[in-house]
Amino acid sequence: MVGGGPIQLGTLRVRRLGFGTMQLTGRGVWGPPGDRDEAITVLRRSVDLGVNLLDTADSYGPNVAEALIREALSPYPEGLVIATKAGFTRSGPGRWEECGRPDYLRAQCEGSLHRLGVDQIDLFQLHRIDPHVDADEQFGVLRELRDEGKVREVGLSQVSVAQIEAANRIVPLVSVQNLYNIAQRDSDDVVDFCEQNAIGFIPWNPLGSGKLSTAGGPIEEMASSLHATVPQISLAWLLRRSPIMVPIPGTSSVEHLEENCAASGISLSDAAYDELTASRKAIRRWAMSG
Repeated sequence: MVGGGPIQLGTLRVRRLGFGTMQLTGRGVWGPPGDRDEAITVLRRSVDLGVNLLDTADSYGPNVAEALIREALSPYPEGLVIATKAGFTRSGPGRWEECGRPDYLRAQCEGSLHRLGVDQIDLFQLHRIDPHVDADEQFGVLRELRDEGKVREVGLSQVSVAQIEAANRIVPLVSVQNLYNIAQRDSDDVVDFCEQNAIGFIPWNPLGSGKLSTAGGPIEEMASSLHATVPQISLAWLLRRSPIMVPIPGTSSVEHLEENCAASGISLSDAAYDELTASRKAIRRWAMSG
């Protein structure tokens, strides 16, 4: 079961280990899953294990992951929080282009409401700030959607501290979702800012595109000493890094899902945490190697 005390994302109460649905789609995050039955089983098992935050996006598929969530879990269990995102267009496998036009974001919100089968989206996040559209216009439509009751809470993805501050002047943010893991820590300042301002930090790619799930390298010895796996130690480090951290490891395998969820039960000592933190360069070299 997913352990650890829950935290607040605005009015939303979530446990500190969620589930990301991107890997439930086809190759290149395009099209349906290779094994639809397994994808449905993974989603249902995540809830059985105590996960109550599902992270998705209209661009996953596109439109595939949201539909899978509805098929697997509707009518939704009480307390389940579904976070979705808008702000990309897709033209093929592995191809992503920012689109933050207010009319597009509004249309994508309506589409997500329909695909998820809900009257209100729990957490609606701007997937990327479109550099070709005035940022305040993009933040403004998020505020409008919240004020209209179509979304409950609002977040941003892949942003700087300055962008968070700019958005917060227009619409209160409850979450930020940036690339972050034990090897890739360029958003350390964002994590610290979010902690200081009670904003949830949802690290995407928490296992470094799967590299941090493999045996070997500077984490393995510690994992062995704690009777854990490399990905479990990687997730335990994230959970220890900040009390506002909510990792969302994704997988299309029930076995890996169960392994990941067990990470919330691992407690790193001060010495173990400090050792992992200080080993950043070695871990990054290993994680980024071919």
